Amino acid sequence: MWFVTMADLEEIYQHFQNKLSSLQCMLDLSAADLPQQKIKKLGQEVLGLGRMLEEFEKCVDQQKEQLLQLKVKFLLKCLELEKLFQNYLESVQHMKDNFPAHIPKRKSPVKDNKPADNQPAWAEKTKKISRNFAKEMDYITTREYESIPHYMKGRVSYEQLNAVVEGINTAVAAKYKILCQPLKALNNHSRKLQQRFKDQETKDTRGQFFVVEEDMHEFTQMKVDKRFQGILNMLRQCQRLREVRGGGLVRYMLM
Repeated sequence: MWFVTMADLEEIYQHFQNKLSSLQCMLDLSAADLPQQKIKKLGQEVLGLGRMLEEFEKCVDQQKEQLLQLKVKFLLKCLELEKLFQNYLESVQHMKDNFPAHIPKRKSPVKDNKPADNQPAWAEKTKKISRNFAKEMDYITTREYESIPHYMKGRVSYEQLNAVVEGINTAVAAKYKILCQPLKALNNHSRKLQQRFKDQETKDTRGQFFVVEEDMHEFTQMKVDKRFQGILNMLRQCQRLREVRGGGLVRYMLM
């Protein structure tokens, strides 16, 4: 593809000016009695200029056509980019509208320093845990949810599964907040709860965080029913908790 630049136009203009000047001189001299050979040359020069003008016109027409084609391509490219941009906007809006309520977060490993056998487990735990801290269960990721067998998952949605995770975390936080409080700072009901929590400790739960069904009733509005038990099975499948049985209790211990 060839385009005429301003420098090319100036060169062509100067060339035609020179030719026209030469022709004008020859016409002025034609008033005199010129030889036949000079008159013939003058005719050839005029024909040559005519052919050059025709070629130049063709070149201009070709460039007009090329510019028109480029304009069409540019408009088509703009439409394509506009459509692509619109798709990006729709994708972003879709992600915004379907943003998961629970985002899994990584936690640094918790050191499991077991207390001595002659110390109550809750006392050792109270020393190591600040009053505003309790271990939390990580939320289930979409990949983990999809890996759960269908027979186990049933109709439980991703959001419902993580709602139970949130409920367990709420119960754990409330339980261990009471355990960390000095006895004199508690009311009668909380003192009874604290004693119950201590009585439920075993050698297998030392340094660990766990809840029982009674804690779920106490600190959350969740129904501990058959569906809840099924969700606990899924959490075990995803290695979020394990059961510790003993003394007629099932302890759900966070992993």
